[in-house]
Parts: sequence; C-alpha cells; structure tokens
Amino acid sequence: MENQTNNPSAAAAAAAAAAIDNTTEKAQVTVIIVPFPAQGHLNQMLQLSCLISSYSIPVHYVGSAVHNRQAQLRSNGLNPNDVAGINFHDLPIPPFASPPPDPNSANKFPAQLQPAFDATLNLRQPLADFMRTMSEKHRRVVVIHDPLIASVVEDIVSIPNAESYAFNCISAFCDVKYLFEMMGKPCPVPRLQELPTIEECITDGVLRFIALQNEGLQLRNGDLHNTCRLLEDPYLDILESEEIAGGRKSWAIGPLIPAKLPEKTDGRRHDCLTWLDKQEPKSVMYVTFGTTTTLTDEEIEVVANGLEQSKHKFLWVLREADKGNVFDGEERREIQLPSGFERRVDGVGMVFREWAPQPEILAHESVGGFMSHCGWNSCIESITMGVPIATWPMHSDQPTNAVLVTEILRTGLCVKEWTKEREMVVIASTVESIVRRLMGSEEGAEVRKRAEDLAAVVRRATEEGGASRLELDSFVAHITRQNE
Repeated sequence: MENQTNNPSAAAAAAAAAAIDNTTEKAQVTVIIVPFPAQGHLNQMLQLSCLISSYSIPVHYVGSAVHNRQAQLRSNGLNPNDVAGINFHDLPIPPFASPPPDPNSANKFPAQLQPAFDATLNLRQPLADFMRTMSEKHRRVVVIHDPLIASVVEDIVSIPNAESYAFNCISAFCDVKYLFEMMGKPCPVPRLQELPTIEECITDGVLRFIALQNEGLQLRNGDLHNTCRLLEDPYLDILESEEIAGGRKSWAIGPLIPAKLPEKTDGRRHDCLTWLDKQEPKSVMYVTFGTTTTLTDEEIEVVANGLEQSKHKFLWVLREADKGNVFDGEERREIQLPSGFERRVDGVGMVFREWAPQPEILAHESVGGFMSHCGWNSCIESITMGVPIATWPMHSDQPTNAVLVTEILRTGLCVKEWTKEREMVVIASTVESIVRRLMGSEEGAEVRKRAEDLAAVVRRATEEGGASRLELDSFVAHITRQNE
C-alpha cells in the first residue's frame, strides 16, 4: 500500500507510480479512484475500488492523507483483505479549517465541511502529475471520479491514453431531478416537480462549488450508478436518453455493499452487535441520522421522548456530525439526553455515542426498522438488508430519497415530509406513532415484507449472472478493451 505525503506534487506522483510493481514492461490497464471528501462518498468509492480490484485490475485510491485515512478506518462491511489490496495515495492539499457543526443552523447542510471541500480542489495539479506518470506505465489509465470533484480531473484531456467516468453516489431518482433543474427544463417525472429544489436543500457555498465541476463533468466517457435497474429502471432510462447522456455509456452496478458481510477474524464483537444478540428477531428500531447531521437539543429531546413513549426496543447511535478533519481531536459538544432517560429505558433501548458498524447492524436479525436521514448510502444499505425505513430527511438528496423509499418502492413510512410550501416540524408523538406503526402493526408488517422481498431481488442482481453483476462485467470489459 503506497502512501505519499508532504512531497511536491510531481515528486510524489513519480515516487508513487515508480513503486508500483508491474509484471510486464507496460502494464495493461490501471484504475484511479477520485472520491469526494464526505463519508458517504468516500465509503461508496472504496466499495467500488474493492469490486474493480476483484477483477485483478490495479486500483489506486487518491485523496488527501486525512480523507484516505478516514476511508480506511471506516471501511464498514468490506473484507479487510480486499481493502488491503487497494493502493492508497496521499496527495498534498493545503491545511484547512475544521470547525465544529452548528446544531442550531437554519440549514441542516453540513457547512462545516466546506473548507475541506474547497481545499480538495488543490488536488488538481498533483493528480495531473500522477495521471501522467501512470500513463507512461500503462496502456490505458481509467479515472473514476465523483461528479462533485470533477474539476480536479480536467487535465485528463492532455493524456491521450486516459479516460474518465463519473461514479454517481446518489439515487437515479434524485439524479434525474438535479439534472433537469440544472438544465432549467421541466422534469419529466411529475412527482419530482413537487419536491424542494436543490437550492432549498443545500447552502449557497456548496451550490457555487457544484458549479465549478461542470467543465470537468463534460469530459467524462460514461457514468456508473450505485443502483440497479430492478430498483430504478424508469429513472435510469431517462438518464441514458440522448437528451441527458449525449451518447455516453452508462452502467447500473449497485448495490455495491456486499450482500454477505465478511466475518470478523479478530474475535472482537462490537458492543452494538453484542446488545442486538440478546434481542428478539425484528424487534429493534435502529436510529441514526448519518455522519453529516447534527440534531438540535430540541430534536434530541423529541427523538428520546418518542422512542421512550413507543415502548419498542431501539438502538440509537447518537453522535455529532463529522468535522472536515475527523481526527483533529478537539473537544466536541456534549450531547445531553433528557434527565433520567437512559435509566428509564434500560433493558429496552441502547444509546451508543461513537462510530458504529451500520451494515452489520442493519444485517442483524434483531433489527426490524431503521429511522434514517435517507442519505443514499444508508438507503441502499437498508434496501440490501431488507430493513424498512422511517424517513426523516435533513438536507441535500435526502428529501428526494425519502419519497423514493416511501412512495415508489413503498418500503418505508414518513416521519418528516418536505414540501415546497413548508417544512414539517416533528414532535415526539409523531416519532412514537411511526415507531409503533412500523414495528408493531399490520401496516408495518406489510412494509417490512415488501422490504424483504425487494432485498432478495436486489441481492440476486449482484450475484453471478444477475443484472448488476452483468453490468459490472460489461464495464470491466469496456475499460480493458483492446485499443480501437
């Protein structure tokens, strides 16, 4: 595993490429993965890296030292041996501010990450140097980047034997909405026209950042999607239309999360899983709002009171949203629960305040529901594991994903609904009601059955001969093709 740090970009790129052990004078194809520095994106890109590496193609995961470290530390649901087979390259970026999240911000988007986003734009020159050095050693260099960081890949136009592809970390349903909004055209899906615009779900800062990626995106040869046609075929058809794709190829290769999670080899079992081992099947509501959401004191009280009043078992992962540098070690806000809450729910609920292995939790037989912010990473994991979702979207693509889950797939119930007219305020009785409906009613049982049936279909798609596996095979065949 190569890690290059604190070197001038050209020297770092040359040293990294020189360290690669090629078995022929000029190796055939190599893949460079360029992730966007937010947890859900880092995670999906690492899953993709492991899948491509399984075809015996060398894969190089490039980014800042701090974000590469974050991706490796939080590689939940992946085989450690597979992760060890990925070449991580730390490319230099300038220092960036890492402020704490603001729980009382009127906009739930994680604005505290903006300095990290902005600093990552400085990857362009060291990445260009790395791509050029790799191009001298390989017949073809394939760069797969997040659409949100396309600008750092723009120098690919100067490398004749390199080509780029965008890996979309959001649902096709949401991608359709965003693309038609950015084109200023009416969306062909009427329900999407009724949802809040992207401008209403993010900050002005990140909107400006997205605009910087347009030129780089135009250079891509095709698109990859972390979804499957069995889930989102109508929306993938729209994305592949001439109006949108313009002749570019497209592959729906998801879900990327392994349907069968690897067994732990170190003998240690996470505290959350140990607690779940003692619970009845399908009896526990798993509650967490992702790595980019910070709840207000009032929201924490609402969730706590609603869970307690529901009388159903729960596992609540309660932590602050990530900072730009998750390793800076600075003291964080101490999240307060209602007085006596943990004592009163002892034996019924567990509150865990650190990083937790979400795929393993969702796959546990005791988990029967998931109260979620509806980031696509969480949605696709829940869909794969057959767990119905109580949707409480916070920002970005989440309101759109919530509609996909509750109205299109019908594998969840709505805690909080976003409309163009107003943003609903959640109260404790709403949380209580949704938990009871999902966990203890005939309606909830029907939703759970649909989720489990859908999971079986989706998992088959990723098996040998399945729809998504065939598309992944097709993509690998495409990037390893002989020169035209």
